[in-house]
Amino acid sequence: MTRRCVSLLFILSVLPMVAAQDGKFSIKAATTPAPKELAAPIQNLLGKTSIQLVDPAGKTIGEFWFRSEIPADATAEQIKNGLTYREVKQSEVIGAVRFDQDWTDYRKQKVKAGVYTLRLGYQPADGDHQGSSEFQEFLVAVAADKDKSTDLMEFKQMTETSAKSIGTGHPGVFMLFPNSPPSAKSEIVARPKNHWVINTKGDITVGGKKVGAALGIGMTVVGNAD
Repeated sequence: MTRRCVSLLFILSVLPMVAAQDGKFSIKAATTPAPKELAAPIQNLLGKTSIQLVDPAGKTIGEFWFRSEIPADATAEQIKNGLTYREVKQSEVIGAVRFDQDWTDYRKQKVKAGVYTLRLGYQPADGDHQGSSEFQEFLVAVAADKDKSTDLMEFKQMTETSAKSIGTGHPGVFMLFPNSPPSAKSEIVARPKNHWVINTKGDITVGGKKVGAALGIGMTVVGNAD
């Protein structure tokens, strides 16, 4: 085989990869029921509409279900000024995902295909994580078969269970971008450094009652920490 043929074959093999990197991820709204792998109490928290994440080649990466009502400890002033993740208790169930293919989290850790709950987590202020991400709020992935209750978890329990869920020494995490005020419809947006973020929202309840406000959710689904 001539050097010219070898070069041509190399170029042809690289082109699909380049196209995928330069392509756009997209989302589709669906009405798929929440996965049966989820415990019934968790299924009951989730909205009726799901979000399917599609790669540049048109293949579904996974499907997300977000909580329709999110409890918060928020004052009237906080509601007026716009809610943040910090008004929601750590480890609260925010949603669930079914990955149709193996994926990577924000730390470039492998997350195997399967069903996971998504719980709210705050990056520890212990010095070990300083500068590791732009924002300090995350959704923590916990395998559905290890998460059977809607109750809050202790931070250590949540992170250790997540780490066991993906078979590593660190929890599976997806960084949250601020999303305030949230758009009326869910969308996926491109961010710097090849980050792709699903923007959606959930109605906020305080003391079990809706307050006419929503929490914007901006989940990083593509992109990793430096």
